[in-house]
Amino acid sequence: MTEIDNTVVPELSMILPVRNEGINLRVMLKILTSGVALPHELLVVYDKPDDDSVPVVQQLQQKYPNLSLVYNELGPGVPNAIRAGVQASRADVVLIICADDVGPVIAVDEMFALMREGCDFVSGTRYAHGGRRIGGSLIGGLLSRFACHLIHKFGPSAFTDATTGIKMMRREAFVRMTPFESRPVGWAVSFEMALKAQLLDLKLGEVPIISVDRLFGGQSTFQLGPWFFEYLHWFMWGVMCLRRHPERAKRIAVKTFSPVRE
Repeated sequence: MTEIDNTVVPELSMILPVRNEGINLRVMLKILTSGVALPHELLVVYDKPDDDSVPVVQQLQQKYPNLSLVYNELGPGVPNAIRAGVQASRADVVLIICADDVGPVIAVDEMFALMREGCDFVSGTRYAHGGRRIGGSLIGGLLSRFACHLIHKFGPSAFTDATTGIKMMRREAFVRMTPFESRPVGWAVSFEMALKAQLLDLKLGEVPIISVDRLFGGQSTFQLGPWFFEYLHWFMWGVMCLRRHPERAKRIAVKTFSPVRE
């Protein structure tokens, strides 16, 4: 991992798991650096040395001194990349964000505002309070919306969007969620985290996001069969566990923000 300036302690560590996201990172890092006001660090986590994200980050590190590369030695996949990123991070609050989704950046400061108000775990939502999902796989989008609606209504889950990859949490909350049990299939781990956050009785928050998937291209990891069965597993697990504690569906006592629209 590249050394960063330790004289400034970040308030937020932003963790970006990547898989050949070089085409997106140039724009994403520029937007994150200019769009997030609070002191922060950026940790780009990669699985393989030949990932095309690595040379892009190395080129940009002089421009962005708060930017670091983290090699994931814990095993392939998003769950392990997130763990490696959190282990390397310095802030007490961590943000998990997809490198290929530029829209949620406008919600980062609003999510952190909820953390300042006492939340332990804040999720973005594409399906309520003014949030939207644009682009990406049509089938994947339909499955995501359907699963989130069902788990919210029949779980019952406090979240209107449990599967989104943008999640902010306190470090101690993250530790309580581990070890992860999700297989390294897509972003199923974000579903697992949302369910565990509620079952752990954390103070929850939700902020609307405008999700613009793969605006600048890149390599999608969506595969219908593996994703469907992994998400189905967590859906069934969530319904079974949440129905034992239905009172926790109302513990998302937070204020939400509507994204600015023209």
